[in-house]
Amino acid sequence: MGWDILIGILIAVAAGWTLLIIALALIRPKGSLLTEALRILPDLLRLLRRLAADRTLPTGIRVRLGLLMAYLAMPIDLIPDFIPILGYADDAIIVTFVLRGVVRRAGLDAVRRHWPGSDDGFTALCRLTGIARRPAQPE
Repeated sequence: MGWDILIGILIAVAAGWTLLIIALALIRPKGSLLTEALRILPDLLRLLRRLAADRTLPTGIRVRLGLLMAYLAMPIDLIPDFIPILGYADDAIIVTFVLRGVVRRAGLDAVRRHWPGSDDGFTALCRLTGIARRPAQPE
């Protein structure tokens, strides 16, 4: 009886992993979007570190960011990084969800305040993650 449960769990995990790979293959960034994501990657990593170190942000946000950075540093991923394009897609999707959560809780201004790159890079970050960027306020 114990083997039946174990086999069932293994089949469910394999099926879930297969569905994840198929979903990532369908929604992977195409063409210039992938190039743009790779271009802002160094700034994005500095942003995550700066947000995680900001004591003015709620502890829950900083914990999530710390866990995200630990996940990104781990050599083991949901989809191995040696698989072309899809290997990094799981990382990109997880970063997107975490950043959206940060914006919901801390506000877009906190993300903008810690962004180390250019304005174009911040616009690219907003476009890639789907975070709404407010137009500049007239002074």
